[in-house]
Amino acid sequence: VQLQASGGGLVQAGGSLKLACAASGRTLSSYRMGWFRQAPGKEREFVATISGSGGTTYYADSVKGRFTISRDNAKNTVYLQMHSLKPEDTAVYYCAAKPALRAGYTSTYDYWGQGTQVTVSS
Repeated sequence: VQLQASGGGLVQAGGSLKLACAASGRTLSSYRMGWFRQAPGKEREFVATISGSGGTTYYADSVKGRFTISRDNAKNTVYLQMHSLKPEDTAVYYCAAKPALRAGYTSTYDYWGQGTQVTVSS
């Protein structure tokens, strides 16, 4: 599975951005998809995940209520809608995929996109 993330940019605090992750090579519905982020000098952290069918989602506490993960399997694309952005959301955001039947929400992802930069100014 090849993943290509896009949609990052510079936004003021309180603003919104929508990231997209386009997948190719395999049928996306066979994979659980996740979004992760890495801020400068910090470890990569889990943000959100969605099941293969899109029926189940799970979020990090830091983004719950502000971010929404969704997917369009017909378009082989996963999205991360981000609202009420804060300066601490500044990071490179990565999408990732793993087989849908593998257990766990926040780890053991096999495939990673190249990342898209999100910068939130105060």
